[in-house]
Amino acid sequence: MSQTRREPAIRVLMMPRDTNAHGTIFGGVILSHIDQAGAVAAHRHGCRRVVTVAMEKVVFHAPVQVGDLVSFYTEIERTGRTSVTVRVEVEAERRDGGAVKVTGADVTYVNIGETGEPAPIPAAPGS
Repeated sequence: MSQTRREPAIRVLMMPRDTNAHGTIFGGVILSHIDQAGAVAAHRHGCRRVVTVAMEKVVFHAPVQVGDLVSFYTEIERTGRTSVTVRVEVEAERRDGGAVKVTGADVTYVNIGETGEPAPIPAAPGS
């Protein structure tokens, strides 16, 4: 993590209901949270309704354990006319106070209008 304090788009405490047979959190649960965190960033960027069209190269570097507080940090990577790509970085804070990088992904969303068709992204609030 950098010297300046970052705020996560979302933060989730991992619970036993999301464990696999090895006692760690299912990768699919983490993928779902990555998608949600990226959508939060897309909405903050000015998108009203988004659909996920791609999630690029997810590599898990460390398992997530029950009781970990997992933070999903986001950054806008690219904005097109109707799409936005968000970089999501995932870190787990262990119960012993240590932290570990879990994974990351570039997630692309398309802004959609009332009819469900791609729609131009309005200016982000405050820009």
